[in-house]
Amino acid sequence: MLFRSRASVVASVIATSEGVDPYRAAFLALWHDTQETRTTDLPHLTKRYVTAVPNEAVTADQVRPLPEPIAAMIRGAVAEYENGETPEARCARDADKLECLLQAREYQDQGHQNLQPWIDSSIASLHTVTAKQLADESLTQNSLDWLQQARRT
Repeated sequence: MLFRSRASVVASVIATSEGVDPYRAAFLALWHDTQETRTTDLPHLTKRYVTAVPNEAVTADQVRPLPEPIAAMIRGAVAEYENGETPEARCARDADKLECLLQAREYQDQGHQNLQPWIDSSIASLHTVTAKQLADESLTQNSLDWLQQARRT
């Protein structure tokens, strides 16, 4: 859940910088991977051998017992995110990829190796100018630079 929260925060920052609705972008980022509670997060290599059900179908099963207004709200958020056609959805999708990049950088700082392909694929999938700038900045700092700066103030 921490990563979903961080993706929502990042989505709101990207959306604000891009001049679109930060609340909507954060909302979409919040709901974007809820299907993984049923399917887990399938690695890209696994997807070569397993046919995944579309996220919208998993969401439909998840929300079936809910009151229709709530179910419709969740289905709508997932569909908007998955379609990626609105500026807010693009910001939320970029936030998800930045979240992956931040995880890889944190693992690097802990001494893990062979993460460059993960970093490269995260960066390659970014679309907004703001997300690309944030990615560049994340490569110039270690994951705890913010803590050192906070201690100085």
